[in-house]
Parts: sequence; structure tokens; C-alpha cells
Amino acid sequence: MKKYIVTTIAVLTLIFQSCTDDLNVVSKDDDVLSSDVLFSTPEGYKRAFAGVYGNLTLTGVLGPDNSSLEGVDAGTSQFTRCLLYMQELTTDELVWSYENDGGTAELQRNIWTAANPVILGMFSRTMVSVSYANEFLRQSTPEKLSSRGINDAATLKDIALYRQEVRVLRAYAYYNMMDLFGKAPMYTENDPVNFTGPEFNRKQLFEFVETELKAVLPDLKAARTNEYGRLDQSMARMILAKMYLNAQVYIQADRFNDCIAMCNAIIDGGYTLKSKYLDNFKADNNTSQEIIFGIQSDGAVSQNWGATTVLTNGQIGAWENNGADFGIGGWTGALRIRKEFVQKFDGAKFSQDTRNTIGKGVAGDPGKQRSIDIDDIGVKTQGYILSKFSNKTSTGVNGISSTYADTDFPLFRLADVYLMYAEATLRGGNGTISQALNYVNALRQRANSNSTVGNITLGELTLDFLIDERARELHWEAHRRQDLIRFGKYTGGSYNWAWKGNSSKGIAIPAYMSVFPIPEGSLGANKNLTQNTGY
Repeated sequence: MKKYIVTTIAVLTLIFQSCTDDLNVVSKDDDVLSSDVLFSTPEGYKRAFAGVYGNLTLTGVLGPDNSSLEGVDAGTSQFTRCLLYMQELTTDELVWSYENDGGTAELQRNIWTAANPVILGMFSRTMVSVSYANEFLRQSTPEKLSSRGINDAATLKDIALYRQEVRVLRAYAYYNMMDLFGKAPMYTENDPVNFTGPEFNRKQLFEFVETELKAVLPDLKAARTNEYGRLDQSMARMILAKMYLNAQVYIQADRFNDCIAMCNAIIDGGYTLKSKYLDNFKADNNTSQEIIFGIQSDGAVSQNWGATTVLTNGQIGAWENNGADFGIGGWTGALRIRKEFVQKFDGAKFSQDTRNTIGKGVAGDPGKQRSIDIDDIGVKTQGYILSKFSNKTSTGVNGISSTYADTDFPLFRLADVYLMYAEATLRGGNGTISQALNYVNALRQRANSNSTVGNITLGELTLDFLIDERARELHWEAHRRQDLIRFGKYTGGSYNWAWKGNSSKGIAIPAYMSVFPIPEGSLGANKNLTQNTGY
């Protein structure tokens, strides 16, 4: 079996009794076991461990339309879909045609409120990851294992590793809370169930995540030595590298040297660029040695409305009969791109760039060209489209399902590490500028089928170049909002894009919108939480 996620399907029918109690969110699942039953055998621990990972992919136990969270819809609480919407739909890279679809209109027009269902879904799903992790850690202490007669040396070794990976998954959850919301309720395995966690601010969250990841790093498996679907040292280092690159935003500190150190360690882990850029976004991308951690998707056994299902279906039907190109049914032009993103590929250097999958045609009318401007989001022929993700394998074989993608979401990959190294170096870190140039040109050369026609010179390697290059290389991979904030281009009016601030040409948005509001329901459930300024 190519994907580890398939082992989580059974376990997610065994929702931890206390997993949602921590959050004052009610589980709707009737098939709930007590912890003493779930954790009574080594196999139970393995399944519970897989369930912590599974929360990144699945929303419930009864299929893609089922949510295990009371009052939170499956369509607005799948982790990668919420991440995509909050990091991409709110920026210059993406437009969603169906504005009556659960909170998307407010996100892509930058007019969201604390009542937005996607924001609630992201907050809830991410904090459920924390609770799943906490419960696993509570139940896997040496004392608990001994009391249940679990004493086989090999099993104890496995569970000890599980614990370290679970701590990384919890740290990743709090990293997202820090980035998106700027605060979060803090719960650990040392707190009792039903504990109302105190509010941690960004600095406290930064310190918690950094301390946790540094503590577990030595005990994680080395890069690329764990089974597919599980994290290793490079995943922990990647979270740290992202934190350090954004430390001036999070804690007003210069951590660029630390970012470079993490990038170097990841690069030394043996990852290599996929020879063909687009193969990183196909149904067999689990074989890519460029992807550091992918969130799994399987059209047969883990059906969900996650990011890759949205992206592959959303590309289809908007121009010339392109459905057969992607191995999936299609949603009639649900996704389009904004003018400002299109312009990132202007110029002769991008004429052969394989990252440029921009389409300009109109469905059913091959001779007609779309307009680059989107004057009315409801008119699907306005705005160009993109063809980055596919439900076909690199050899052209269709995925298992015509509705749900087999393509894993490439959460972190080597290309991002190269660009982070270059940026941290330009911002004053102790990297080597010639090495930074080599890394950038490696991406440009790969994008041009191993030709140097798109390579840049040292004089062209600037921060302004890098923010655009990150868009060209990493678009639709849930990095853009964070990048624009770091470059001072998200809020304010120094850089506007179509429909920013709910204006077709784009207008300034206030600084407080660099973080999202705490959902209304979450404020009501935990009186320790306070609303972010401006909301």
C-alpha cells in the first residue's frame, strides 16, 4: 500500500473520548470508545497514533460529508482546504467562483468577520489536532504502558517514537495558530480533561513550539528514513525554519542565521529536486524525493474535500474541454487567478517556464480568449486559469476516483528551502550569496527543462525578485499570505490586487487583518480567550 493514511480509517471510528472535551466542542460520533479500551493493546496505540495524523486529512468517520465536530461542516473544516483558503484565497493568487460557498466570498474579498465558517473550521480542526496529540501523550507514558502490561521492548521502542512524532504534530498545530490567529488556548498532556486553557500570545507560542521541536529533534528518525506518510527530523526543522524566517513578524527578532542553519540541515538530508516541476503535483507525488512532508490523499479510502480535490476539480471546465487532462471530473471553472499573479510570468524569460500553466481560453469556444481582469467574480470567463495540480500519475494513469484526488498536498518541499535560504541570506543572515544564487537558478533551470535561459545574475537576486519568485514556484501551496505579510505587502496599500479590500481594482486593508479573528464560538467556549484587535 503506497500511503500510510489508509491505516487511519479504522481508528477514526474510535474517537478519543476526551479529544474534543478539551475544546468544548462536541463530537457527533456515536462509536466512541474509552481510552482504557482504545489503548489496551499495542495495535490500539498504533491506530490511535495513525489517527493523530489522520486528522490532517479526514473530517469524520462516515465519509467526506461527515464532520466529527458539532456545528462545524465537513466542507469548511478539512485541514488542507481551510489552510488553502486562508493562505491563498485571501491573496493575489486565487479566486473561487462560487461565492455562496461557506465563507469564501468574505475571504477572497478581505471582508471576513469572526462569524466566518472557514475561520471557525480552521481554528477547530487545528485545536482538535492538539487534543488528539494530548490524549495520545497522556495514554502512552511508561506508567500507563506498564499498567496495561505492554512491556515488549520492540513495542515500547515504537511507542516512544510515536510520542516524539505526535509532539511535532502538536507543535505544527500551534505553529499554525501562531501564524493565522496570533494566539491560542494552551493545552498539554499535563492538563486535565475539560481544562480551560490559558491564552498564549505569539511570543509564548513561538517559545513553546521552538522548545518542543528542539527537544524531540534528536529522537526523531533521520531525513527520509521513516515510512512514507510519517514525519522525520526534516519536518521539525522545516517548521523551525519557517518560524525563524518569519520571526520579525512573530516576535520582532532577527533569527535569519537560525533559519539558514535549519535550511542547511534539511538540504543535507538528501532531498533532490524532482526533474519535472509538475510531477510534484500529480497522483503519484508520494514518490517525489523533493517533498519533505505531504498530507496524504487517497481517492478510494480517504475521500475528503481537501485541498488537492479542490485544486484538481477547480481547474477543470473553464476552458477548452480540459477535463481529460487531469483525471478527475471537474467543477466547471471554480478556480481562477488574479491579474497580479498572471503578471509574475510576464517577459521572455518565462515563455518556456513549465511553472507557467496559465490558460486563457474559454470552455466550448476555442477561438475565444478570456479577459485578464475580473470585474465581476460571478462571471467565470473573466480571469485566467491555471493547470498545476492533476489526478493523473506522472505516467499518465488516472487516479482511482473521478471525484476525489489521489494527489498528496505538498506541505513542505525542497524548493521552498532553497528560496528561504536565499531570502534569509539577503536579509542579513550568514548564508553565502553565491550559494543563494545557485539555489535560485537550480529552480529556474528545472523550470526551463534544464536550460539556463531563465537563470538570473547576482545583480538580479533581490528581495523584490524573491517575493515574485516564491509566487512562481510555490503558488497554491498555502504560503502566499504568510509571504506577503513578511514582505510588508499584505495589509496597507503598497501592493494591491484584484478584489483586495472588496474593490475590483484593489484597495488598502487595515493592519489588524494580518491575523484572523478568534471565532465567535471559540470565544464563547473559553472565557480566557480575547478577540484580536479590530474585530
